Amino acid sequence: MQLSGVGVSPGRVDGPRVLVAADLPEPASSPAPANLEAEAGKIGQATASVAAVLSDRARSVSGDARSVLETTAAMAADPALAASAEKLVLERSLPAPRAVWEAAGEFMAALRAAGGYMAERARDVADVRDRIVAALLGVAPPGVPELTSPSVLVARDLAPADTAGLDPNLVLALVTAEGGPTSHTAILARALGIPAVVACAGVLELDSPGLAVDGSAGTVLPSDGTVRASARTARPKWDGVGRLADGHRVKLLANLGSAADATAAAAAGAEGVGLFRTEFCYLTAASEPTEAEQRAAYAAVLAPFAGKPVVVRTLDAGSDKPLEFLPMGEEPNPALGVRGLRVAFDRPELLDRQLAAIAAAGADTGVELSVMAPMVATAAEAEWFASRARAAGIARVGVMIEVPAAALCADAILAVVDFVSLGTNDLTQYVFAADRQLGAVAALNAPDQPALLRLVGMVAEAGAAAGKPVGVCGEAAADPALAPVLVGLGVTSLSMNAVALAGVGSALREVDLATCRAGARPDRPLPVRVAERSAG
Repeated sequence: MQLSGVGVSPGRVDGPRVLVAADLPEPASSPAPANLEAEAGKIGQATASVAAVLSDRARSVSGDARSVLETTAAMAADPALAASAEKLVLERSLPAPRAVWEAAGEFMAALRAAGGYMAERARDVADVRDRIVAALLGVAPPGVPELTSPSVLVARDLAPADTAGLDPNLVLALVTAEGGPTSHTAILARALGIPAVVACAGVLELDSPGLAVDGSAGTVLPSDGTVRASARTARPKWDGVGRLADGHRVKLLANLGSAADATAAAAAGAEGVGLFRTEFCYLTAASEPTEAEQRAAYAAVLAPFAGKPVVVRTLDAGSDKPLEFLPMGEEPNPALGVRGLRVAFDRPELLDRQLAAIAAAGADTGVELSVMAPMVATAAEAEWFASRARAAGIARVGVMIEVPAAALCADAILAVVDFVSLGTNDLTQYVFAADRQLGAVAALNAPDQPALLRLVGMVAEAGAAAGKPVGVCGEAAADPALAPVLVGLGVTSLSMNAVALAGVGSALREVDLATCRAGARPDRPLPVRVAERSAG
């Protein structure tokens, strides 16, 4: 029986199947600890222990794996998680493992409510949670078992720390039941050159000694487990300068959501920041952070990029991404309601305070500052935002193109702003009416869908006519096979997670501009994965 998922890293292999252990069960809420202070004290020790183990693992590897492990270690050491769990022990008499479980659950709920990239990071928090709970219980954390021979790994999902530590000599392929084209599993599998299929329903129930995996077509077949592997893609190398073989420059930038992301991106050689998501400053706040608090938080993220271009996105929140201090009420269809810039129309003072903090943080850190707004649908909205941003002292202003209407009217929008950036993650789900978090429609959210690429081409053409840059900051930018097509369509910069930079940079060095343009011609079939998926 052939199973189908979404192929996210190319290659065809066959080998024995190894199942990754499931997450830990929920810890019990009783009995109440006899000494609450001592019980709460265990949490700090456990978080420090987990962070130390992850940091040690990070020092033993390099490149993409190191940056991912360092980011996970920073998440484990986050004092906010430990403080929240300690409070639950002291106020509700919970055992430490249960307190960590519930505290992490609150953070995960906030991330899922934030949607998009933030929702995908909830899996990272679950991984950290399980490691801390395992340390408190004195048991081995769940995750990838020690491999002694080449195998195909099968899991419900994989945490970044698990994927980053994989040995490509032993891991023939990755197959997950959940996840999507923008997941860490997808990005890291490509960086490691490991064939991978995600959103493969039924793979956990498939009982066979082995699996045959096609990471290009997105198919999985039962097999006898005999090892057969095609030639692996070489690990990418990149010198930190985004350019094609003929010298044509394409800036390769980083997507950031935290100070840890910034550190990893700078270490990976990012030429700047194409998307700094500011939601992290608001997610768990009971009240709006003050301008001074925002300024300090933003500066901590921007600091590694002094002297380099940085694009900061203003708050992307709404009824589909609720914040405790920003009640929005209920809406019949929140994803199509008041979110992103639309929140600011009724609360302009919220936007003005954030813009002031962003401008101050830019001055504090010496970055080449730009700001952009999310969920812009019309030129009038873009002009309204641009006027407020410039009034705050920010000279370079742009907007996100993630609503189909904005893509169709890109020429009018570019007449009132300095640049646009295509958020292909949201744009894709709106174009295809397909929730990006839903595995059943994951194939529609693949970034190489022809309809999406045609919209990208339309926006890039409008940018060229206006003489203004057009970037891509969705995960379409992180695909080495797709990056040359985006450049051929006219995109001038690509922004992605740090782990994808080397792969994209290396792929672009292999092609010239004429080849990219030929690959993006309307009369030419678009990338091979589209054709294979459609034929299947």
